[in-house]
Amino acid sequence: MNEYLIVIEKTRTGYSAYSPDIDGCISVGDSKQECEANMKEALKFHIELMLEKGYDVPKPKRREVEFVKINLRKSKRKELAIA
Repeated sequence: MNEYLIVIEKTRTGYSAYSPDIDGCISVGDSKQECEANMKEALKFHIELMLEKGYDVPKPKRREVEFVKINLRKSKRKELAIA
């Protein structure tokens, strides 16, 4: 069993998701949980279609994700500057 990273983002209308490993496979949902479930189903069907068509299915890549803090301050010219 392969484990693919999915990225879920909040949008103006709900949530959207994609996998950096599988080009063209995206999903949406009204809630984060719905979006995740839809994305799992989309990945399954997308990969099944790739196999059916004889395409190589990309192996999942291991990634590390970190959040970094950046302090911003407003300059006198109404532009953002890094503090």
